[in-house]
Amino acid sequence: MGGLPGRTAVVLAAVLAVPLAPVPAFADAVTWTVQPATEAGPDGRRWVERTLDPGQVVTEHMAVRNIGKASAVFALSAADGYLTDKGRFNMLPADQRSKDGGTWIAVQRNVTVGPNETKVVPFTITVPRDAAPGDHPAGIAASVLSSSGTVSVDSRVGFRVMLRAGGTVTPKVSADRLTVRYERSWNPLRSGTLHIGYSTTNTGNIRVEPRARAEVTELFGANVRARDAGGGELLPGGARTDGTTVGGVWALGRVRTAVTVTGAGPPVTVAVSSWLVPWPQLLVVLALVALFLAWRLHRRLLERARHEGRLSAEGSP
Repeated sequence: MGGLPGRTAVVLAAVLAVPLAPVPAFADAVTWTVQPATEAGPDGRRWVERTLDPGQVVTEHMAVRNIGKASAVFALSAADGYLTDKGRFNMLPADQRSKDGGTWIAVQRNVTVGPNETKVVPFTITVPRDAAPGDHPAGIAASVLSSSGTVSVDSRVGFRVMLRAGGTVTPKVSADRLTVRYERSWNPLRSGTLHIGYSTTNTGNIRVEPRARAEVTELFGANVRARDAGGGELLPGGARTDGTTVGGVWALGRVRTAVTVTGAGPPVTVAVSSWLVPWPQLLVVLALVALFLAWRLHRRLLERARHEGRLSAEGSP
């Protein structure tokens, strides 16, 4: 696509899972689905998941179904898999070179599928002999290139191919970049909210789904607030930024915030302490003190005036 002068190439990333509804191409009214299959046809799997030894070769199948009214030629491809910023699985676009699991998959370049027809296409998975133990995510897809004016759209539909090379697997995560921001209530008689942000990185060699919990401690342990901070899938080497909020925080001095990540090897905790000054409460206290001092001054002045009045009355003839 990049070699066509004067044309703009737009690549649409596919959702790599079994589509709940058929996906149409933009210009040619082609509608199709892609699913894992056996030689006999779709087998109900959402994606292909295999654990293989280095050097092992296996054959899997994909079913391409054309629900359109005309015959269509589908380009078939495989590529490394990754997670988007929103946590959805995807595969590298055609203009990026795969370096991992996507290179293990070999499939024919294209397949012609007639209207309302399903074609089962085999693909081969060859694990390199020096493959590192752990997960090597990939995806496989069928696409149709459509043209409209000066725009080319490569619409892909496919599914995950989750490959794991045999050997020692290590589920492990790290947590860092913990940040806190305190939001005070406009009402000094109400507590505030602590906004917490942190990052989680999969430092192991297999796919994990860690869970996180945030805990806020103040008033020397007298007030402890906790809340689940979320979680989600992380591929090896992947990182995600999450956050949560914890209410009921008065911020009366030193506040300790900790986030503990579990479900992926030994629990990991990252913590930070901060001093939060309760300005609204201090202003209320200062206002009350000022009112009290003003009342006492007024009372003293009034008593003095009365005393001077009595003295003046007693000294009169």
